[in-house]
Amino acid sequence: MTVGVLALLLIASLSAGAPAISIQLEGGVFKVAGWNAPSSAPARGWESVFAVYTGPADAPPLLGTYTVERATLQFHPRFPFAAGMRYRAIFRSSAGGAPIEKIFDGPPAATVAEARIESVYPSAPVLPSNILRLYVYFSAPMSRGEAAAHLHILDSKGKVLEGIFLPGEELWDPAGRRLTMTFDPGRIKRGLTSNQAMGPPIAEGKLYTLVIDRAWRDARGVPMTEGLRKTFRGGPAIRMPPDPKTWRIAPPQAGASGGLTIAFPEPMNYALLQRMIEVRGPRGVVPGTVSIGHDEMEWRFNPRDRWEAGSYRVVVDTAIEDLAGNHIGQPFDIDVFEHVTEHIATQTISLPFAITR
Repeated sequence: MTVGVLALLLIASLSAGAPAISIQLEGGVFKVAGWNAPSSAPARGWESVFAVYTGPADAPPLLGTYTVERATLQFHPRFPFAAGMRYRAIFRSSAGGAPIEKIFDGPPAATVAEARIESVYPSAPVLPSNILRLYVYFSAPMSRGEAAAHLHILDSKGKVLEGIFLPGEELWDPAGRRLTMTFDPGRIKRGLTSNQAMGPPIAEGKLYTLVIDRAWRDARGVPMTEGLRKTFRGGPAIRMPPDPKTWRIAPPQAGASGGLTIAFPEPMNYALLQRMIEVRGPRGVVPGTVSIGHDEMEWRFNPRDRWEAGSYRVVVDTAIEDLAGNHIGQPFDIDVFEHVTEHIATQTISLPFAITR
């Protein structure tokens, strides 16, 4: 065997024993395999050796953290992978040579429609002409900043009404499933310029249709399963604030597991009914669940345990609202020249009742 053949065999043997450097993606972590990473980062940081990009060549790399585990350099992105995004990982060896590059695809973009409209409040077929808020509950988190394009109120001729909601006002709960839309207060409060020039957003006696487009995309970017059309009629304005003296409390008997009910003479704000009323008894706050019925004219409370005999009270936050935004003891449509404080202290009132044997 010649010397040249022996040399070639030796080179092949050495090459076979040295694993090739490759970039891998495992469990959301980018790794440089086949390279013996030093225990400390180079002077310019690990980013100068290994970086991941999603944009053009001159775009900054992804934010994240680097670790070295068993001599393997790893990059942990700060944010989860985005659907439909391509990731470009580049390794530049300190020993020189051509960079090693590999492309990874993020998770596929969602295409199956899942989100739907679960409910809209107020739910009554007749709404006051000075209605203040509208709530839309979705079954899944939704994309934000889209209400102006996909939520409309039409008049009886099918014409979209402009300027009825507070401009730029689109409030979401932290989960992105409850949308609160506020009607323009300037058109509700009498004596203001908008009210005098344009009138209230909803006129008494007229027919309207709430339309929510199916094209509204959820947080994944997929349109809803279906849209919504709901007709309602404008009713008389509500000017008087809620009066708890007119509320009817129907308590159960001791030992019962049934619920306590409160009936209101007028519909109340659905979202606030969920958290601004509680029941307190001999042992303090009574744990249980709340449900709302009869077009937001009934509050129902089911205790976790059976009722005990004794003295109880319903504690109500006075900031609770009716459909027109009137609070207990304070109408929303106050004199426009009256001073209004920016910070209102939380106050409560108590409605006593007894559970008997």
